[in-house]
Amino acid sequence: MKKNIPLEEGDYYLSPQGYRVFTEKYHLKRGYCCESGCRHCPYGYNKKTNSQKN
Repeated sequence: MKKNIPLEEGDYYLSPQGYRVFTEKYHLKRGYCCESGCRHCPYGYNKKTNSQKN
């Protein structure tokens, strides 16, 4: 079950288009890769190849 993680300062920033962009800090705090191809994924997921760097 996925747990709800409260957002803190530094967990995200707003893109010029107004989207919330999660930082590497947030992804590490969350503790897993969602396999969505996030811009700051610390797990090395590649959406094009559907694989992660180990």
